Amino acid sequence: MAQLRIAPPDDDAALADWRHVHNTIIPSAPLSAAEVRERAGRNRLEVAYLGDGPGTLVGCTTVRPPKEGPGPAVATVIARILPDFRRRGFGTLLYTRGLAQARELGAEVIETVVWTANEDGLRFALRRGFTAFDRYLLPGDDVEWVDLRLTGEAAPERTGS
Repeated sequence: MAQLRIAPPDDDAALADWRHVHNTIIPSAPLSAAEVRERAGRNRLEVAYLGDGPGTLVGCTTVRPPKEGPGPAVATVIARILPDFRRRGFGTLLYTRGLAQARELGAEVIETVVWTANEDGLRFALRRGFTAFDRYLLPGDDVEWVDLRLTGEAAPERTGS
């Protein structure tokens, strides 16, 4: 596999790249530049490029950190790969990296969310041990979203006493 450069979107161009990947994969819920900047302030976002120099945009990730409160610490990990770069191992690499970040943030439970029209993304999540626990429509949308939770042996180990 060719080398990926993965970095946080720390300038307007990289934020635009993250936005491009999101809006390409989820056209029913496009984000504005301002919405992406807001998400970058509360989540861990990364952008992946193939090759040296500026490289070719391949995908992006989002890790929503666990919220404080009662119950287990739940983080959301989302890896998105542009269609032309799927089935090359890039999604697995980004997902594994996001999973490690979620664990570093104290996650005891890992979830993800997939727009069901993204059949590749749904298959990817199910193959990695995620199980659906909720389906819903966003206002004005006619395609369901599915929330999934990592279960079984692939789930992160609980830490602490």
